[in-house]
Amino acid sequence: MNTIPIRRNFVLLACLTLTLAFLWVICTAEPSVADPLIKKNKRQYTTDFRLDACTFSTTGSNEYFILEPGYQLNLAGEEKGVLIELSITVLNETEMVGDIETRVVEEMEREDGELVEVSRNFFAICNETNSVFYFGEDVDIYEDGEIVSHEGAWRAFENGNLPGLIMPGIILLGARYFQEIAPEIALDRAEIVKMDATLQVPLDEFENVLVTLETSPLAPGEKDLKFYAPGVGLIKDEAAELIEIVNP
Repeated sequence: MNTIPIRRNFVLLACLTLTLAFLWVICTAEPSVADPLIKKNKRQYTTDFRLDACTFSTTGSNEYFILEPGYQLNLAGEEKGVLIELSITVLNETEMVGDIETRVVEEMEREDGELVEVSRNFFAICNETNSVFYFGEDVDIYEDGEIVSHEGAWRAFENGNLPGLIMPGIILLGARYFQEIAPEIALDRAEIVKMDATLQVPLDEFENVLVTLETSPLAPGEKDLKFYAPGVGLIKDEAAELIEIVNP
């Protein structure tokens, strides 16, 4: 009686059983929070935009952000019984930030008709990528018609501040990036969470709406969804919704 094939089959079966058991342990084991692979795969927000590869313009646009002098968006809505009005105007003005010439975009916010904030934001568009970058802002906070603060003001290339990305030229679902890089002053960041939303606002219904989720490590727990329509720009910011577009 020849027992060699039987032994060989037994050894092969044993090896196969051990291999399957080992794979089952690996696949079902609870991962350790110290696992370097998990740390490596944790999604971060981009801070390095390789701006040295860009030449900048103060006028232009990409699909969701327009830098044409005279272009204006007016939004309004009610929040906790207070009427919020937001006006965003691309001014016929430029401002040097470091060595970069930027376009000035003015934002004016009112509550129940009273002016509460005016900001002059500095943007430029990268010709190579069509991305719009944010180089800082001057801020005036008002109370009873008087300026009481400049809280939130910052400029790139001063005190360790760097430009942020306000709107990518190429939209990628899940992309994360810092919009402002001013430590201890402004660290707003965004994540693209939807690219094909449909949204009804007072002015009209828009399709293929881009939705971003904004947060800041300076305000843990606070979240803000913003909605951008192609060829238009911002159409909803919290309670404020688009009511008017003024073209140049």
